[in-house]
Amino acid sequence: MAAKNRPETNKPVKRIFAKTEPSNPASKKPKLAGSKPSEVSQSKDFKKPFNPDKRKQKPFKSELQKTDGNKEKNQSLTKRELRLRAKELAEARKKKRKRHYDLELELASLWEKMRQRNIAKETRSKLISEALQKMKGKIPEIAGSHVSSRVLQTCVKYCSQAERDAVFEELQPHFLSLADNTYAVHLVKKMLDNASKKQLAGFISALHGHVASLLRHMVGSVVVEHAYQLGNATQKQELLVELYSTELQLFKNLVSIKESRLVDVISKLGLQKASVLRHMASVIQPILEKGIIDHSIIHRVLMEYLSMADKSSAADIIQQLSGPLLVRMIHTRDGSKIGMLCVKHGSAK
Repeated sequence: MAAKNRPETNKPVKRIFAKTEPSNPASKKPKLAGSKPSEVSQSKDFKKPFNPDKRKQKPFKSELQKTDGNKEKNQSLTKRELRLRAKELAEARKKKRKRHYDLELELASLWEKMRQRNIAKETRSKLISEALQKMKGKIPEIAGSHVSSRVLQTCVKYCSQAERDAVFEELQPHFLSLADNTYAVHLVKKMLDNASKKQLAGFISALHGHVASLLRHMVGSVVVEHAYQLGNATQKQELLVELYSTELQLFKNLVSIKESRLVDVISKLGLQKASVLRHMASVIQPILEKGIIDHSIIHRVLMEYLSMADKSSAADIIQQLSGPLLVRMIHTRDGSKIGMLCVKHGSAK
């Protein structure tokens, strides 16, 4: 009786079910009073979750479905078109691999003939011209191949100057990508050996901004060292000065200076000594950690750094060099000076 005298506000809220007969007599579940019969009857739509961003999730299909036909038909056509496109791409890759394999076989057969010692010069020149004609337009791809790059090296070695210039022009836009390739590095070195002064200057200018990254690479450092050995004093300074400061690495017009010593470069350009030493340390440390220490350009950079660094910074470099690395450096002039500095300023240990 006390429960009947309670006010209406304290009564618990109960769900009121509509007394409508279900559409399916087998189902005994009651329907909610607030539900619409149209929403409940559409069981298929009720089971599928509503996804308003469906078109945003698959934009590639929406672009292909811009036709006047039915949507389901467009979807089936789109899937078919995608399957056909994938099949065409796979067939194109397969044909490309087959053509490359056939070309390698042809070049290998020509190479076995042209590299013989007892062959006549005229016969060799004809074989080289035939091989270069087959490789025309595909030289950058062939230069990085394990088999075909050997054929190209032999062609560059024995071909005429006009044919060599044509190969250089085709390879020129791809020198940076080929400089750190294990198989193409030998071809790049051979091209630099036979390059003219103009071609060598163009190659060294193409290295601008990439000298530090190539010196940290086991293969790329060989190319930079080869260009450093072939260049004149001005070109050597262009490669060196880029390792001294970030400004010199970014701006190409600041690199062309005649001063050979780092102290003179800092005084002329008004650079901060601390920032220069910090940048040089960031360049030198990865090179020493990887053990790339056999090149004369690295010896020159180390010598310039030790001539300006304070005792603590110089002691860190000397500690890293003391041991097997120092033995590999003393074959050059700057390397022998670094060895004497290590003996002079190093500790007894």
